[in-house]
Amino acid sequence: MKTKAVRIHGVNDLRLDEFDLPEIKDDEILARVVSDSICMSSHKLAVQGNKHKRVRSDLSTAPIIIGHEFCGVIEKVGAKLEGRFKTGSRFAIQPALNYPDENGRETLWAPGYSYQYLGGDATYVIIPKEVMEMNCLLDYQADNFFMGSLAEPVSCIVGAFHAQYHTKGGSYVHEMGIVEGGSLILLAGVGPMGLGAIDYAIHNPRRPSRLVVTDIDDARLARAAQLLPPGEAEKYGIELIYINTKTMADPVAHLRELNGGKLYDDVFVFAPVKPVLEMGDRLLGHDGCLNFFAGPTDAAFSGSLNFYDVHYEAHHIVGTSGGNTDDMRESLTKMAKGELNPVFMVTHIGGLDAAPQATIDLDKIPGGKKLIYTGKKLDLVAITDFAEKGKTLPFYKALGEICGRHNGLWSKEAEDYLLANAADI
Repeated sequence: MKTKAVRIHGVNDLRLDEFDLPEIKDDEILARVVSDSICMSSHKLAVQGNKHKRVRSDLSTAPIIIGHEFCGVIEKVGAKLEGRFKTGSRFAIQPALNYPDENGRETLWAPGYSYQYLGGDATYVIIPKEVMEMNCLLDYQADNFFMGSLAEPVSCIVGAFHAQYHTKGGSYVHEMGIVEGGSLILLAGVGPMGLGAIDYAIHNPRRPSRLVVTDIDDARLARAAQLLPPGEAEKYGIELIYINTKTMADPVAHLRELNGGKLYDDVFVFAPVKPVLEMGDRLLGHDGCLNFFAGPTDAAFSGSLNFYDVHYEAHHIVGTSGGNTDDMRESLTKMAKGELNPVFMVTHIGGLDAAPQATIDLDKIPGGKKLIYTGKKLDLVAITDFAEKGKTLPFYKALGEICGRHNGLWSKEAEDYLLANAADI
């Protein structure tokens, strides 16, 4: 069977290729991908090429399919998997396989980084045995595909909150999670992942009493406050404060004032920027935990850390990269129940032909998640630009009207219209 897929051949060398997939083995699955959300990690892969830690072949001779936030339909099940998986079922994938090598050590293999025939930016893929062996092929019950593509980024947020830890004097037991009823601050926290973290902090049972979110852009902050207003947080006993720190002479002092003069129990850093990281360290209170969520592309990235406070104030530092399978299942369950609604992450829609350049330029394209419909041929267009494009193109006029009925957000109605009316790739 032929597939069309975006493959990486080297540094910033992403190509939309068409090639034949081999016949599946008895322990493999053939699947059709419907949607994939472009992750900043894929941009980092494009920048690093063969140097990326998850790449396991020479890309110039064995290119791999990119993309790891995808959702689709099972088309064919290998003989050994019959009964366990069903043709026609919808699926999502947990890309952090943690698959052991021949020596029992966990590998860094992952869809979208390590496989010639498995990645999100493709029309058809082959899911290899290790995905099923590690229980990373997950049943997806929702009536849309785009939420399935958001499950992986949401699971990264879930995992980050679970990775936080705190201690008590005289004990070495780590209490996992943010401080319940404590103070939480998200630095550079209104990007797509920051928005997801705000949503999770509000709607997860383990909540802070005060949540401060910073950025240096008024428009981004205003959008965040519209999508996740302080009034929504107040329903759950949370004081939510959005604040622009750009022009502050002493942002640390001001952010302490917002917390009653105190330092914070939990600090999340969503930008790999040295001053932001160092500000997070200065905002951390006794037994506080700092989560450096933003993965840098620079292997030498570093910042100053107060080791006096590590010793005497019991400061903790964690860094999380992705969520585990339980985090993914929690994400899918909470989205299915309506407890989390990460649709506000999506700001751009495109087809498979738009994915290569969008991935390369991802750090330069404003907004949130770029959602790719892999079976379609479409430019990458911001949802806010649908109405303007609709003045000359009926397709975008209709999409703009649909999104307008959903508070300017993407929806199942919009997805159904796109899948029925956009040109096939």
